[in-house]
Amino acid sequence: MSDDTLHGLPPVVGPATRLLVLGSFPGTASLAARQYYGHPRNHFWPILAALWGRPLTAWPYAERLEFIRDQGLGLWDVYASCRRQGSLDADIVDPVANDLPTLVRQLPRLALIAHNGGESARSMRVTGALGLPVLKLPSTSPANASWRFERKLAAWQGAFEQAGLL
Repeated sequence: MSDDTLHGLPPVVGPATRLLVLGSFPGTASLAARQYYGHPRNHFWPILAALWGRPLTAWPYAERLEFIRDQGLGLWDVYASCRRQGSLDADIVDPVANDLPTLVRQLPRLALIAHNGGESARSMRVTGALGLPVLKLPSTSPANASWRFERKLAAWQGAFEQAGLL
């Protein structure tokens, strides 16, 4: 019997982290690239580029990570592992949660937690108990086609302003 469990990515955080964005679990393209928001049609990196006025999408991945850490943005997912065919959150089976309480205790400047989409927001009971404000943001995934880029950008801008990243 083969183990078809998928394992996620490590957190991207630093001493300056004020906003922690939590996805659900990396999609197939992100896992293959070992990069957060690695699908070319995901709006995450274009939203950040628009908010900070920097050509992040043209930068190598390692430089993007260094830049967002310096700006106070952290990334992780609510699930450490799961089984799933394809990339849709609706197909996640047997998820195992990441240890969010331990990570949050390591981030003294953290001011806000934001869930990227509905599946991630299912963990708001956990993040809400951590003593920080928690928001649900519209998913940046290409599967969230009902929200135009400009509408997503406006919602994300509010969170970045609230956390002091703009």
